[in-house]
Amino acid sequence: MDTLTKSQRSYCMARIRSKNTGPEKALIAEIRSRRIKGYRLHYNLPGKPDIYFRHARLAVFVDGCFWHGCPKCYVRPSTNRDFWTAKVKRNQQRAKNVTVELRKKEVRIIRLWEHQIRTSPAKCAERIQRCLSQWHDRKSSGSHRSVT
Repeated sequence: MDTLTKSQRSYCMARIRSKNTGPEKALIAEIRSRRIKGYRLHYNLPGKPDIYFRHARLAVFVDGCFWHGCPKCYVRPSTNRDFWTAKVKRNQQRAKNVTVELRKKEVRIIRLWEHQIRTSPAKCAERIQRCLSQWHDRKSSGSHRSVT
């Protein structure tokens, strides 16, 4: 049971500003350790990608297991179940809409689950590195076709 009124809770939640989460920080640290350059954090694109490689047109999203309903990790809270079910579904739908919108803009997308980064930030960084290498190879060969 919430001790605040609906308007008080709304006010409190509105005051919370986004920041890099633990998994985002771990992934960024791994990217830096590999000396991968040319990225921006929270770039102004639909969905505000957590990491964006502008020249390669590659957006990386770190999806929280709780907030995005990870099939492996998500456990719905025992209280206010209807609210949380609807909330997670809205988040999932928003992610799908962002993916469609970015693909229309020919932006490639990598979505990583929070647990993937916690388990192995190195594997996640390797995936990003492979995608950037493919882009670089295509750019060098003169082929500019978009690959998603």
